[in-house]
Amino acid sequence: MAGKKKSRPVVSGLVVLALVATSGYLTLELRKQEAPGVTEVRNVGVLDGGKGSGSADDDKGEATWSRLENPARSVLRGSDGQIKAVFTDGARLATLTGPARTFTEPASTSSKVSTTDWVRLMPEPWKKGAEKEKWFTDWHAEYADSKEDDVFATAFQYVAGAPQKKDAQGVAYAGDANFGPLNTTGAEGGDLRLEQSDFYDYLGLPYPFRDGQTGAPESMRAKSLDCSGFIRMVLGYRTRYPLMSSDTSGDGLPRTANGMARSDEGADVLPLTGVGPDDRPSAIDQLQPGDLVFFKLDARTKERLDHVGIVLGYDTEGHLIFVSSREEVNGPTIGDVGGVSRLDGNGYYAKTLRSAKRL
Repeated sequence: MAGKKKSRPVVSGLVVLALVATSGYLTLELRKQEAPGVTEVRNVGVLDGGKGSGSADDDKGEATWSRLENPARSVLRGSDGQIKAVFTDGARLATLTGPARTFTEPASTSSKVSTTDWVRLMPEPWKKGAEKEKWFTDWHAEYADSKEDDVFATAFQYVAGAPQKKDAQGVAYAGDANFGPLNTTGAEGGDLRLEQSDFYDYLGLPYPFRDGQTGAPESMRAKSLDCSGFIRMVLGYRTRYPLMSSDTSGDGLPRTANGMARSDEGADVLPLTGVGPDDRPSAIDQLQPGDLVFFKLDARTKERLDHVGIVLGYDTEGHLIFVSSREEVNGPTIGDVGGVSRLDGNGYYAKTLRSAKRL
């Protein structure tokens, strides 16, 4: 999605420091406020995953490590041979095996995704041999059996009907999100809703980026997240992956779907070869939960990719599902309105998929 211009007012160093301090304080406070474990309302619960569910009691023997390619990654297995975690070279998002959870969104779809995958952010990008480094052993000891909200639990805190969560200052940082305000221009062929709603629009707070730019929220976009804004809220503001102020300034996750797809961040799981119908990737079996998937939906955007989502997993009918924010449903969804959120088959999103990245 296209990004808004960021304001860069002439302010004193003290004001900038105050903004940064406030942002850090609010982040710490919201984490204190969050109840650990199960996502409220939209996640129907943590189930008994049984053998291989990821609990410490399942694996009393010695774990083993192996290497796989395409993409290059390290796999941790328990003594029973079951996969316990996957770590991809160049990526900070790791997939850990834990208790099964079922995610539903009855307001928009009958699809249900039951998964034992928990996606978490590591403090450093993975590389071969990192399992021997202290930063990883400390991180893994903390999160291997953790039920603290992960990327999926956080994402479902913005779907239809999700309850509002507020920090100690009364700022709502989670809850049912819109895609954006209605497009009232009346132009023929125009979009139903306006794009360009970023995470700071949802929050209603100015956000100081590390490059010195400040994201200025617009009141008409309050509680709204377009597709890339949703990704930046979940992976950036909430999970703490670094964020760029635009597609060109700073370091970290760019502002738009096109910027994310073409950036050097993470590992390319399905490399981008082009935006035409013949450039649809075929090897979607390489995707894993937590991957970002990128689409070419609108001919008006020419060579730009214009939609992004997060792979959630397989639904109970065996279809590979992703979650994103969409204008038809008006917000984050795995729903069916305007095109089933399936990556397999020949549906709308399956045919318009162009690339995928593991951050």
